[in-house]
Amino acid sequence: MDMNVENSIKQNQLIQNYYQFQSTIYDVTRWSFLFGRKLIIDKIAEVCSPKTILEIGCGTGYNLKNLSKKFLESKIIGIDVSKDMLSIAEKKANKYSNIELIESPYGDLTILNNVQPDVILFSYMLTMVNPEFSFMISQAYKDLKSGGYIAVVDFYNSKHEWFRNHMGNHHVRMEGHLTPVLESEFETEHNEIHHAYFNTWQYFTFLGKK
Repeated sequence: MDMNVENSIKQNQLIQNYYQFQSTIYDVTRWSFLFGRKLIIDKIAEVCSPKTILEIGCGTGYNLKNLSKKFLESKIIGIDVSKDMLSIAEKKANKYSNIELIESPYGDLTILNNVQPDVILFSYMLTMVNPEFSFMISQAYKDLKSGGYIAVVDFYNSKHEWFRNHMGNHHVRMEGHLTPVLESEFETEHNEIHHAYFNTWQYFTFLGKK
């Protein structure tokens, strides 16, 4: 088996196992530290009126709901490998006619019948897929329409080793490693580092154009 494929399978299984329990507490806990999610949606609205938005790792559908409210005429598609997370997202999505959910790893556009999105969103997802984050960023570039946008909000870094280790125990890598890859693939429209809890850690928002 190809090493990249084997790593991807292991990563997907790891995520599914992790969120089997986390899905039950996700919405009541993540609001306290997953900052910038509404901000990145506002940044998307500043640059385009997308026909199709694809969120990779849509989880319980928090962003999908907000995307649907912001972009009433857009097709909103959420993909996730965790059936437990998607079962919660489905309850939210049922209230909105423009949301579609797909249970699948992110590979290529065959899962979307080769429809090219105008925007691909990664929200607190890329820091959890190591080393596959680089492949996913490159794949997003291939999948986007010409002139389309990648939108990312995620953890950035922390000056505290104890906090980085704590996040590592939850499969999150915090080393400022994502933005250089994003900047190498996309034309930067917006790239900002934000501080959380008296600079205990930083998160970033990024918008790049193909």
